[in-house]
Amino acid sequence: MKAIEISEASEPLSDYARGLGEEIIVVTSNKKPIAALVSLKKVDRELLALSTSPEFMEIIQAARAEFQSGKRLSLEEMKQEVLE
Repeated sequence: MKAIEISEASEPLSDYARGLGEEIIVVTSNKKPIAALVSLKKVDRELLALSTSPEFMEIIQAARAEFQSGKRLSLEEMKQEVLE
């Protein structure tokens, strides 16, 4: 992983993007990450869309909280809920 301070970037963004390959470039401002350049050649776009969806992340967090609180369904209970 490579980091580039935005105030010191010497090439246009398009040049950095073309040269990515499999590397991730983290763009920083005052040494704090503010963005990342990631090649999408091997990225599942549906997974990317879901992972950046606030609504989907809320569903995942709620499911994790339920699981941690001990709320679980057996396979039979799950089948019954899905088929209703």
